[in-house]
Amino acid sequence: MKVLSLHTGAARDITATGTGEWWDKDWRSGFVKASQSGSVWLGYEGFSGDEQADRKHHGGVEKAVCVYPVEHYLYWQEVLPDLDLPHGAFGENLTTSGLLESGVSVGDVYQLGEAMVQVSQPRQPCWKLARRWRVKDLSAQVERTGYTGFYFRVLRHGHVAAGNELELKDRPWPQWTVQRCNEIMHHQRQDAESARQLAECPALSGSWKDNLWRRAQSAGAGGAGEAARRTARLEG
Repeated sequence: MKVLSLHTGAARDITATGTGEWWDKDWRSGFVKASQSGSVWLGYEGFSGDEQADRKHHGGVEKAVCVYPVEHYLYWQEVLPDLDLPHGAFGENLTTSGLLESGVSVGDVYQLGEAMVQVSQPRQPCWKLARRWRVKDLSAQVERTGYTGFYFRVLRHGHVAAGNELELKDRPWPQWTVQRCNEIMHHQRQDAESARQLAECPALSGSWKDNLWRRAQSAGAGGAGEAARRTARLEG
């Protein structure tokens, strides 16, 4: 388990060029990140020099570090052959090897360079991914495949660099793999009992717990509110 590349970036404005295409609008994002060759300080809200334009939905202590498995890049290169997708293309801070959604669980604790990190939730792709690569349903494709990546919260700060290995220190809830969490959240929306059980995982982020509790209390129906939130996330 290893960090292959580390990416950070400041939030910046992207200006419409007037083509009239669906993706050609003014927007602001920290999605476009640059690869860092040296060690970077990792604090409790993320890497030094890394920013998010929408702090309501991105960043913060529960989403301090965005992780994406390098193993998925081969799939995306096959289904999107016209795109050049370098490491960092999915807006991740860390492109890693050996950390697939099927083998990583919420609550896992890793030593990462000088820092200690913990898996907090799967990543839920938003419309900025689609707009960045001008593929209208790309965010929906990521959700459907389960190739989402995930987030770390930071338990102890320190310097991190590309090339660092990740050493698993604790796995208190092995049953809640990122893959299983994605299945419950995105593909088993009528399963109120699984939603309730996952919401009781102490290490799961607060936003996921709130969403799952609402679903459990409505007997798995989710309701119009959940559907509207999903549409807003995927389509902007």
